Amino acid sequence: MTTRRSFLAGAGLLAAAGTVNRAALAALPEPVIQTSAATAAPLTPPTGRPYDPVVTLNGWTAPWRMNAGVKEFHLVAEPVEREIAPGMVARLWGYNGQSPGPTIEVVEGDRVRIFVTNRLPEHTTIHWHGQRLPNGMDGVGGLNQPQIPPGKTFVYEFIARRPGTFMYHPHADEMVQMAMGMMGFWVTHPREPHPHIARVDRDFCFLLNAYDIEPGSYVPKINTMLDFNLWTWNSRAFPGIDSLNVRKGDRVRVRIGNLTMTNHPIHIHGHEFEVTGTDGGPTRPESRWPEVTTDVAVGQMRQIEFIADEEGDWAMHCHKSHHTMNAMGHDVPTMIGVDHRGLVEGIQKLVPDYMLMGERGMADMGEMEMPLPDNTLPMMTGQGPFGAVEMGGMFTVLKVRREQKRGDYRDPGWFRHPKGTVAYEWTGAALPEPARGDAAGASSMPRTAGGPPVEMAVRKPTGHQGH
Repeated sequence: MTTRRSFLAGAGLLAAAGTVNRAALAALPEPVIQTSAATAAPLTPPTGRPYDPVVTLNGWTAPWRMNAGVKEFHLVAEPVEREIAPGMVARLWGYNGQSPGPTIEVVEGDRVRIFVTNRLPEHTTIHWHGQRLPNGMDGVGGLNQPQIPPGKTFVYEFIARRPGTFMYHPHADEMVQMAMGMMGFWVTHPREPHPHIARVDRDFCFLLNAYDIEPGSYVPKINTMLDFNLWTWNSRAFPGIDSLNVRKGDRVRVRIGNLTMTNHPIHIHGHEFEVTGTDGGPTRPESRWPEVTTDVAVGQMRQIEFIADEEGDWAMHCHKSHHTMNAMGHDVPTMIGVDHRGLVEGIQKLVPDYMLMGERGMADMGEMEMPLPDNTLPMMTGQGPFGAVEMGGMFTVLKVRREQKRGDYRDPGWFRHPKGTVAYEWTGAALPEPARGDAAGASSMPRTAGGPPVEMAVRKPTGHQGH
């Protein structure tokens, strides 16, 4: 649901470095507040220079108003509730009703004015990650601007000087505020045709973020450095992450920004892509090569492009296995091969809901219905056309369809595989035993025949006097 809130300019309006015409600040643009976690349709620019809009996965693009040739936005930093996936809600901090905040889309050469109203319980700022701008608009609290106190509104104004893929996030109490979900995407489209920026049919974007929210609780643990239990795209975990729905033959661009505390190798099945841009700008064509996985390091942006020429439902995910799982117990011991027989019945007398798991691996957790604490998610979940998908976290599906209409982003449903194109059980004649290698160590440490027994004399150390 989208609502509007009005804030009057007279209540402590401050300008964050630089001068702004007071007549232009006579009334702030109304901030648009979005509470739906669904992927919004692309926002065709109603005013200003034209551009081909992006689609923010499980997010939306902020509207603006034109004021004497300036594109004006209004961001509200505030506590928000975000559904991580059906069955779990997190209490975060974000912008305009969501975490991450709305994507900002502008055109190279636009003069941009962003009003930032602080509705948090502490001060904040916004840093425009990767932008070329006046030093006093860079958003580092204490260094090049005063902090924005609670209840106040600051103004940032600069020209979007170069096209590319960027982010915004606080540079005030940064560890806390980013751990609470304060971040957003920024796209600057080229003003004129660019030799290194191709026109695409579909342009998606999302941020990588992570949380440590204990089962049964709602607020992230802000002091966690590495041991997160929820790995998300735009603060959504699979199966809550929408699919990327494209038409066969489309040229597809995906823009990814990483604001977690570790790197993420992003992998797409069924297609090869090229890295066509970073937060530093578009890459030159001669510097590109085909990939199926690209690593997105902390604080980096990566822009990848490919031709969606293979129909089907193709997995897209982080290739760190633990990042495609939900709230998991990292201290659970490995129980593979442990015989639980005779123990389960006794344990269930003390703990009626106890369920056997782990002695054959963890795949059973993808289908079992076991009691969960309030407000948490199964470690592996999601159902596909053939059963449990056994995934969570940073995972979604690229759906390529011949019949998908141009500009249609709706989910087409599951792929109907042509006859004879799905892996199947072999029921024919018995197969010979597979060959097995036994060259232990191979050429580096070849196995040698056993030699004669070796006699060893062992002498125990004598104790010291008085011990």
